[in-house]
Amino acid sequence: MDAFEKERETALSLVKDAGELTLQYFGKEVAVETKADDSPVTVADRGAEALIREGLRIAFPEDGILGEEHGEQQGSSGRRWIIDPIDGTQSFIRGVPFYGTLVALEVGEEVPLGIMGFPALSMNIWAVRGQGAWRDGQRIRVSEVDRLAEATILTTDTSPGHFGARADGFQRVLAGCGRQRGWGDCYGYALVAMGKAEAMFDPILASWDCAPMLPIMEEAGGTFLDWQGNRSIHGCSGIATNGSLRDEIFSILR
Repeated sequence: MDAFEKERETALSLVKDAGELTLQYFGKEVAVETKADDSPVTVADRGAEALIREGLRIAFPEDGILGEEHGEQQGSSGRRWIIDPIDGTQSFIRGVPFYGTLVALEVGEEVPLGIMGFPALSMNIWAVRGQGAWRDGQRIRVSEVDRLAEATILTTDTSPGHFGARADGFQRVLAGCGRQRGWGDCYGYALVAMGKAEAMFDPILASWDCAPMLPIMEEAGGTFLDWQGNRSIHGCSGIATNGSLRDEIFSILR
């Protein structure tokens, strides 16, 4: 049996089931609430997370669980599942199909397993440490573009207010890149992992927004770092690159 085979198959099945639940509400009128951090949430977010949590609790009762909508449940195994039931809720609300369901397994300081499911696109991307990154059975790989001037750069929101003190550095990157596009949230990271873009920038992230990106990007041959250049899902920010552009991008940011 491959390492983490049970975990991978269980989590993939739950991501698919949760995705089907979200599709029951996608493209329809759905009530939107505003959370304390001013971010939106819907019944689909809460229902999808509850489905995943229950499945993980049954399969791995000693593991902890951290989810965006239902908080943290402590475990005794030293392992923790991290869940974002709908990453890109704004896209989901507007009927844009680029939202995703994210699940990752954290073991100590490592994240050996990550899954991004895109229900409205019928696409699932996953990686297990040492086993590569995959899209629905097909191995994926980052691009080989090695000059920022030829690169496609992605971000969720280009407004200076979104980037805050990091806005100047990001504008310098934009000034030197080949092109910039706005395919954001988890879909932007998927595009980098699949070699369809070269870098994705997020100045503000929670761990549930980015936990799967670390193993997926690295197994696809790229990098996932916070804005300080640390290899972490807890840096409250994230930059994914194809690897070839990592040093050039960080030298410009600094």
